[in-house]
Amino acid sequence: MTMMQSGFTIARKRFTGAMLGLSAMLGLAGPAGATLDPAHQFITNGGFEQTTNGLGQLRRNTNVVGWTSQKVDASTYSYSFVLNASTVSTTGSPGEYGQEMLWGPGNGANNGLQNSLGGTGGNFVGADGAYHLGKLTQTITGLIVGQSYQLTFDFAGAQEYNYGNGPSTDSWYFGFENQGINQQSAVLNNSYKGFTGWQTQTFNFVATQTSDTLYFLAQGSPAGQPPFSLLDNVSLVGAYGTVSAAPEAGTWAMMLFGFGGIGMALRTRRRSLPAVA
Repeated sequence: MTMMQSGFTIARKRFTGAMLGLSAMLGLAGPAGATLDPAHQFITNGGFEQTTNGLGQLRRNTNVVGWTSQKVDASTYSYSFVLNASTVSTTGSPGEYGQEMLWGPGNGANNGLQNSLGGTGGNFVGADGAYHLGKLTQTITGLIVGQSYQLTFDFAGAQEYNYGNGPSTDSWYFGFENQGINQQSAVLNNSYKGFTGWQTQTFNFVATQTSDTLYFLAQGSPAGQPPFSLLDNVSLVGAYGTVSAAPEAGTWAMMLFGFGGIGMALRTRRRSLPAVA
């Protein structure tokens, strides 16, 4: 091997080493804005424990923090309530027609009516599924297009106290308005003065929008019983954060430093090579 060949071999090794070093620096730097939380909770007040004025009919007597109860029209409230397991069959919750109660242990129906198994403070939302229907909504932001998300909630069926004389069905319509996602929970069959017990609904989807409006709308039959759909423990979990393709300032600095080091190594080797006659 000649001195020139040896010099080129050493220069090539230095260049390769410098490139490997640069790759390592870029790997350590990572993508800019990489603050991804893979299991972020998007729902505010999913157990309905935080209210503006205790129990009562939504928008008329109280509101649920983080949620909006839509009116049926300009002058009609939806027949939806914040209820509590400890009072729902005794004193109830105030509304436009007085105290709203459900059949349960406190008024002679030993049907096992209770708070949801995962509930913490005892509150839940109850809505007539066949009278004065109005959506319960929450704005969701920070979704990442293409990422998977899981929505879960607990639901049950009950009947309004002192009304009706037969069985009913209860369920919830739910979905995301901007993405055109519209679903229905399982339909629960309820006996007269009965309580179905709490169930858990799970729905998985891939985001196509960065923000959306989650909605719930009670659905039940027949109108005269009347059916009451219960809702609690709403959860939406998935990826949250930003990952930018553009390098941060520190990354650019390391790149420039690395390229500068490569250039210096090559120039130094070129100057040290002997002249060839």
